[in-house]
Amino acid sequence: MGVKTVAVFSEADANSTHVSLADESYLIGGAASKDSYLRGDKILSVAKQSGAQAIHPGYGFLSENASFAEQCAKEGIVFIGPPIDAIKAMGSKSASKNIMGKASVPQIPGYHGEDQSLDLLKKEADKIGYPVLIKAVLGGGGKGMRIVDSPDQFEEMLTSARREAMSSFSDDRVLVEKYLVQPRHVEFQVFGDNYGNTVHLNERDCSVQRRHQKVLEEAPAPHMPEELRKKMGEAAVAAAKAVGYVGAGTVEFILDSKKNFYFMEMNTRLQVEHPITELITGVDLVEWQLKIASGQKLPKKQEDIGINGHAFEARIYAENPSNNFLPGTGKLVHLSPPEGEGIRVDTGVRQGDEVSVFYDPMIAKLAVWDTNRRAALNRLKLALDNYHVIGLANNIEFLKKLSTHPEFQSGNVQTGFISDYLKELIPPVTDAPPKALALAVISLILKEASRFESAKSADPLSPFASGNSKRLNFELDRTIKLLDGEKTVEVKVTCHNDNTFSVYVPGSKEPIRISGKLEGESLRVKIGDKSIKGKSVIHGGQIHLFFEGENYQLGLPLKDYNASAQTKGSLLSPMPGRIVKVSVKIGDKVKKGDPLMIMEAMKMEHTIRAPSDGVVESVNYNLNDLVEEKKQLLSIKSQ
Repeated sequence: MGVKTVAVFSEADANSTHVSLADESYLIGGAASKDSYLRGDKILSVAKQSGAQAIHPGYGFLSENASFAEQCAKEGIVFIGPPIDAIKAMGSKSASKNIMGKASVPQIPGYHGEDQSLDLLKKEADKIGYPVLIKAVLGGGGKGMRIVDSPDQFEEMLTSARREAMSSFSDDRVLVEKYLVQPRHVEFQVFGDNYGNTVHLNERDCSVQRRHQKVLEEAPAPHMPEELRKKMGEAAVAAAKAVGYVGAGTVEFILDSKKNFYFMEMNTRLQVEHPITELITGVDLVEWQLKIASGQKLPKKQEDIGINGHAFEARIYAENPSNNFLPGTGKLVHLSPPEGEGIRVDTGVRQGDEVSVFYDPMIAKLAVWDTNRRAALNRLKLALDNYHVIGLANNIEFLKKLSTHPEFQSGNVQTGFISDYLKELIPPVTDAPPKALALAVISLILKEASRFESAKSADPLSPFASGNSKRLNFELDRTIKLLDGEKTVEVKVTCHNDNTFSVYVPGSKEPIRISGKLEGESLRVKIGDKSIKGKSVIHGGQIHLFFEGENYQLGLPLKDYNASAQTKGSLLSPMPGRIVKVSVKIGDKVKKGDPLMIMEAMKMEHTIRAPSDGVVESVNYNLNDLVEEKKQLLSIKSQ
């Protein structure tokens, strides 16, 4: 389009991808978002300094901030988003529901009033009937949202939701709604221009979520009757027109098992999952945003917008699914995204970048397209199999399990999908199979041989270092030790003079006959009559193997991996973060499960609870302290 770009960045993002891609870039403050990306005054100052005519607010931070849009208007700078009144109307969940009621858009029963007293909110929850959902009036992304199953949980959940809402949106007002069990989350992409034209670009199913945040989205929604699509699309357009909407927006609905749909909220910005809409419609939504902001009419009418094929988007996160999806931080030591036809990767990080505690832990958005849902699922599996990340915990293996689950494959999705099938999606850790041990051994031997052949000194930390390993042209028996979890496994290997190997894995009667060729990190091996190609990467005392869609990690026993284990009676920080509440003091008696301390990381709260009955012996951190991972927060003497 010939549009020059100007990027703003915080101190934490000085070397980020968006900075390197922009024509110009400007530092606007410290790492904390309140010192940089939430400073509208600094962003506007950069706009004026650089001569920018418009500001695209992206997905978060100030993208739905009416005050910032007003400041842009005062400075004569175009805010690439809807009118200010529309942001205000739809930015408040309670106000938006009142408007939708007048526009005859179906709604979930709930309380959306201004009285925010505990007693009234509790009475309204009793009137609605449990379970209920507490939601922050402003914002989105699952922040400030809590499901309450019974009256005795209400006060604690309300306090937590308010605190998280204040941290994320500087507003702790909430609404209370009936919580529908096993609903689907279906949203419609809408677009309006300044000439009264409004269209929708069909739907996205965003039902698969964890912590009320989307994980795996698809377009179009599975099992969506054309008549229902028409009704929901018309309701979405009516919702947009009710507030004079201009630009890109998303109208979100809850769809129950009987195909009844209810208005949930409207996001007055471009959504993270917009690529799948682009893939099935052939429309560049950002291009449309720029055109509408420059005063042009919508490029297409409703009858010109169809559905072509099927698309999925998987959000690649730095998080640990096995530990309640706790977000992680660290360096992307090895990052190898998939490539190919029908595969799109939107990312802001590169190999070597850090995922910090300050922002969302998303690594990338992986989107795939094919002619139908089945073909798109196959392409998604292929793409996930070839997405390799080393250096920090991530959810790729979880996404593989999720996208290949029989119920997901059948399109039977709903918002409780992950919790309903959690044991299947995160199965218990099992011993590494014999093939993985054999691959690890052949990889280690070939890597050592490669070092010798290039006249480099031998690795003194090698678990199998010996003078004889420099020569592979005669029969040689050796034993290699590997760590499979916390268990040491001894693998015996015979190196034959034809550069093949017999690997004797514990528990196997016959040796595995294997040979291979290593080129950098690429490893091609032959096991019996089968030849396979994969990747082998050594980092942090571990060897990572990627073969045939599987990811194996085996340790090299070079250090005490239990050195940081939590001692009895102490509590360690599960991740880097900030202390937002300390509920106990030294000498307090506590019972198992009592909340002791609350940490915040990446704007999500994590409650530290007592592991047993006892007395608090020490409290090592205070309110607002920053804490690194695996630091002892406090200790309890068991009783």
